[in-house]
Amino acid sequence: MKILILTQYFPPEVGAPQNRLYELAVRLKQKGADVTILTAMPNYPQMEVHQQYIGKFYSYEDMNGLKAHRSWIYVSKSKGIFKRLLNYFSFVITSFWIGWFKLGKFDFIVCESPPLFLGITAYLLKKLKGAKLVFNVSDLWPESAEKLGLVTNKFFLKSATKLEEFLYRKSDLISGQTQGICENISKRFPDKKVHWLPNGVDLSYYNSNSIVSNWRKENGFEQTDFLFMYAGIIGHAQGLEVILKAAEQLKSHPQIKFILLGSGPEKEKLLALKNELNVENVLFFDSVTKKEMPSIIADIDVAVIPLKRLDLFKGAIPSKIFENLAMKKPVLLGVEGEAKELFIDEGKCGLAFTPEDETDLRSKAMEFFENREQLTQFGENGYSYVKQKFTRDEIAGKFHDFLILNNEK
Repeated sequence: MKILILTQYFPPEVGAPQNRLYELAVRLKQKGADVTILTAMPNYPQMEVHQQYIGKFYSYEDMNGLKAHRSWIYVSKSKGIFKRLLNYFSFVITSFWIGWFKLGKFDFIVCESPPLFLGITAYLLKKLKGAKLVFNVSDLWPESAEKLGLVTNKFFLKSATKLEEFLYRKSDLISGQTQGICENISKRFPDKKVHWLPNGVDLSYYNSNSIVSNWRKENGFEQTDFLFMYAGIIGHAQGLEVILKAAEQLKSHPQIKFILLGSGPEKEKLLALKNELNVENVLFFDSVTKKEMPSIIADIDVAVIPLKRLDLFKGAIPSKIFENLAMKKPVLLGVEGEAKELFIDEGKCGLAFTPEDETDLRSKAMEFFENREQLTQFGENGYSYVKQKFTRDEIAGKFHDFLILNNEK
């Protein structure tokens, strides 16, 4: 079985889709599939092409047996819609060119969305290569962009919705990252086969028993400090202002500290808010490599995982949940819907606060701080839960079986 994974985001970039797709590709290869990657020159989230790829239109590399083809992409730090569209469509064009002239035939093309526009390349290559198209939906775009207020132009939104619907209709199979996404698509397109392809974790990599960490000491924290950490993209969807506002209410507890680790479009705004609120108990750290994350997680007390309070996010499962639970760290979850039902109500992996409600976040943070004996139990619960339901091996195995089943027909 020959599989092409088409994605704008892939390692050595760091981030949730990059890790998820790489881990899936490795495991599909282990099961005997011939896996090829077609992706962009690495640049995200700093929006700077990595040094060794600067000036290249095309690059090929072997990544642990994965054949990775990279094509040029326009990169800009501008947040304007025109430059963002140039970023997306430049890769649509160059990836199609490389896919057409450099790559052979495939049984399946697995296209990662967003960006939605990459589906244009996937559809054209499906026709040229005689492949079945699997449209993998990690975010319901353009719906999410509209509800977050990132896109307001009605003509653009209508056009993007038509493209979304066209790509769903032309896909042979559809996969969704959450059950909410799968249910949404199944209701709109009941004739389509939709597979739940969740995020997960490699328990051998995030292994709390094998890590000795000095990160806390190296960064000037005391053993008595109680560390809450958000690690990930500092973007619009997360609503991270809630952490700084809760921290302002906790100034009288100097041992409680909040760490924001990562990069993204909202970081400068949050740094300005930190100065405005004068919250010295909030500390910002730059993004780190995947290799560094286990030792950092090992030295915190609780992972804070928020999203904005939108109906759209009731079907969202932030990827950072899995790594923290694998490391036996409890979560303070500011997400309603599916994530809360799975990891708080069913898995008993931590506490939940109302999204964008800083007073509730402060209250739950104090509950953790004053009842530290529950940290161990929440941590053990979380580890058992992801081991039972969300290992990458099991997830990839089910997806492989799904492809095999639908390749025979």
